[in-house]
Amino acid sequence: MPDLIDLSSRIIDGTSNESGSRVTLECSEVADGISVVESFSNVVSVRTDEGLVMFDTSLATFADQVLGALRGWSPDPVHTIVYTHGHVDHVGGAAAVLAEAERRGQRRPQVIAHEAVPERFARYRLTKGYNGWINARQFGGTGLTGPGSEDPDSTPTHFPSRFVEPDETYEHTLELAVGGEPMVLHHGRGETDDHTWTWLPDRRALAIGDLFIWCFPNAGNPQKVQRFPAEWAVALRRMLTLRPELLLPAHGLPIAGEDRIALVLGDVATALESLVTQTLDAMNTGASLDTVVASVSLDPDLLDRPWLAPVYDEPEFVIRNIWRQYGGWYDGRPSRLKPAPDAALSAEWAELAGGVDAVVARADALCDAGGDVNLRLACHLIDAACLADPDHLGAAASAAAIYKVRRSHERSLMARGIFGHAAAKAAWHAGTESKDAP
Repeated sequence: MPDLIDLSSRIIDGTSNESGSRVTLECSEVADGISVVESFSNVVSVRTDEGLVMFDTSLATFADQVLGALRGWSPDPVHTIVYTHGHVDHVGGAAAVLAEAERRGQRRPQVIAHEAVPERFARYRLTKGYNGWINARQFGGTGLTGPGSEDPDSTPTHFPSRFVEPDETYEHTLELAVGGEPMVLHHGRGETDDHTWTWLPDRRALAIGDLFIWCFPNAGNPQKVQRFPAEWAVALRRMLTLRPELLLPAHGLPIAGEDRIALVLGDVATALESLVTQTLDAMNTGASLDTVVASVSLDPDLLDRPWLAPVYDEPEFVIRNIWRQYGGWYDGRPSRLKPAPDAALSAEWAELAGGVDAVVARADALCDAGGDVNLRLACHLIDAACLADPDHLGAAASAAAIYKVRRSHERSLMARGIFGHAAAKAAWHAGTESKDAP
């Protein structure tokens, strides 16, 4: 089992090109009395005289393995569970933790979270089906189907509707002392509106959930509710004033050393601050969303750092999310305020072009020419062709091929998932053979 602190140090110091993101389901002690189970998401545990304090519980799917790994480190009962936020990969294993305590005849662990977590659970129950479709696209669109395969839209990913509700919530901060271990819970909006980061003053340690994830921050996700990039940066800057010596994220390796922590958190804050400032500056000039997206950029050196690679979310999505937060959904183009139905507009474009075959041919040519703008145009045109004539098998086949190429040019999981799903859906309609996407 590798030394997690040594591994993260070597990555940050530039002596290792390994990934900082791992899911091994192994438990490692990273400091005296502090362990991390590397899961999706991580489970951080702190040993106290009254029992363990767990930060998050991972997915329900991994709960038994997480508990098994944890029990290899400590047999102590779980005294408290702190939800860093209400995403299912952080709260899903709580029921298993409570069931274990009941089997062992121990007191029920108390569950603590920010006051917005129960509101999130209520929203999840209202949007169970929608979240299933989102996850099918975001995480399931990694390959392409062939003829005879099931329609990619026929079976959404299962999404839970039952959760272990917190026993205690707080608004801004909450000071706890469990078994002589002081800890201060802080609310900080970032990836979510219900995020908690916790300061362990005696250990100079931070348990911060998804406020650092070893890749570009998840501040723009195109299929999810509002993210808060400016507030995220504020929370990170506030953490740095505490001069932490141990960072315990919920995704990826723990980090030790004040200088290393200052570097990675400072980089994330800088990237978010830059996107917010540039976007708002452009909005304040009256620029359209299209102009804003085209004009805002980040220093490429930032995106080359192993803790800021845009392999999950990406800057373009964050720019659009900043626009949504501060400017609403109207993008500045009056034709899109109350647009014609997509199918009607597509049929009109196809007629002007001389028919669907002409649109498909142009889309294919643009895809073959390559380049970012050409691929974007090819996707617009092939969408129009498919909408203008949903029964046109040639358009569907081209759509499958074009979106497969588009996916291969993307870095972020979100873009790759959506484009992969589009390719699979088009291949299913066309009944064409298609190998797994690269």
